[in-house]
Amino acid sequence: MSFEIVPASLTRFDDVATMLGPKKPTSSVCWCLSHRIDSKTNRELVGPARGEYVRELCGRPVAPGVLAYDGDEVVGWAAVAPRAGLPFARSTKIPHVDELPVWSLFCVRVRPGHRGQGIAHTLIDGATAYAFAQGAPVVEGYPADNGDQKVDLTMAYVGTRRLFEDAGYTKVADTDAVSGGFPRVVMRRPA
Repeated sequence: MSFEIVPASLTRFDDVATMLGPKKPTSSVCWCLSHRIDSKTNRELVGPARGEYVRELCGRPVAPGVLAYDGDEVVGWAAVAPRAGLPFARSTKIPHVDELPVWSLFCVRVRPGHRGQGIAHTLIDGATAYAFAQGAPVVEGYPADNGDQKVDLTMAYVGTRRLFEDAGYTKVADTDAVSGGFPRVVMRRPA
């Protein structure tokens, strides 16, 4: 199958909301902000304010991620941004490999009913290409190193080592972080 990957711009905010927003507008779901903003701000943003924050992100010159489409239907999301502007920049669990201004690809999400079609692979490729087009010298991911074991879907947003390897990434470091009970590793792909 062929999927189109496009930046999550303001004109596509309704599709971002479809991928990340809650069914009930007053709910305080992640909106892919947990790893994008500091914990204090994350706690303070509740209900509709979370969506408005993401709307503002989509209006910036550099999109907060990419969307995958199957025809006109949005089917996936991947978050990618410069690590320097993310909590990962201060992480004590995910090491800095060097001083390069890396971008972090930290969330991959495929809509229910569309999984198992290769969309996650396409999203990683598309998010990586978007970061490179914005000048990233290298893109990092921090997936679960789960071997052949199944990852719980609630924790699968970080991706798996195999998924990143299939996209041309290589492991460059271990971390002290875990996801779904599995250790996370630093995977990189240079431009």
